[in-house]
Amino acid sequence: MTASIPSRTRTRPVSAPGGRRPAPPALVLVAHGSRDPRALGTVRALMARVRALRPGLPVRLGHIELNEPLLPDTLAALGDTRAVLVPLLLARGYHVKQDIPELAAAAPVHASVAAPLGPHPLLAEALHARLTESGWPAALDGTARRTTAVVLAAAGSRDPDSAADTRRTARLLAARLGVPVVPAYASAAAPTVPAAVRALAAGGRHRVAVASCFTAPGRFATQCAAQAPWIASAPLGAHEAMARLVLHRYERSLSARWAEAA
Repeated sequence: MTASIPSRTRTRPVSAPGGRRPAPPALVLVAHGSRDPRALGTVRALMARVRALRPGLPVRLGHIELNEPLLPDTLAALGDTRAVLVPLLLARGYHVKQDIPELAAAAPVHASVAAPLGPHPLLAEALHARLTESGWPAALDGTARRTTAVVLAAAGSRDPDSAADTRRTARLLAARLGVPVVPAYASAAAPTVPAAVRALAAGGRHRVAVASCFTAPGRFATQCAAQAPWIASAPLGAHEAMARLVLHRYERSLSARWAEAA
């Protein structure tokens, strides 16, 4: 299944007094932050890809913690520019529901918060592509389909909405792959990746891949990949589908704002 979202989305043209079109709201990528030195470079590469898809759109980066620039500093630097905050998070949870909206409300800029990146068909597209890069076969015969499965490894949260989102992403990925996809978590939720692998093996699924449902490298992504009995995909990073998904969330947030103002 492929998404029907164009690779370049557009904001609605609105005329300003004097016939000039106002500048579009800034798109602020909101990353969690990580002590892994690879994470910042990965997020910056995704930001560059978003900019390449939408030349002229102001794109900024802010972190919740651990890395600079921190989100409050990014928002303060925007002055009175409007902004849409797009969380680089793959499910709902505390950061999406509490941290980011509170930081946006405290900032001088007029900001709205978009939905997290998952679940969405474009996220499943990126997950599938990363699995293929790691060695996932282009085709599976009948025997392989009966013995193969995927564990979708995510960070985990105590928020039930987070687990619901991850389960939906697993279903979207399973529809693409044609094999079972079982969600598992690095923390705060069950099952763990090893427990999911054992459960699949008990059901005759002995060839199990781990799909890394992480935006960037970090402790959880490394830990989950190390627990893969077969192949493990890389974090989603700057895959083109991720950049398209960021722009889609930005546009959806703008559409919601226009609907409220109508």
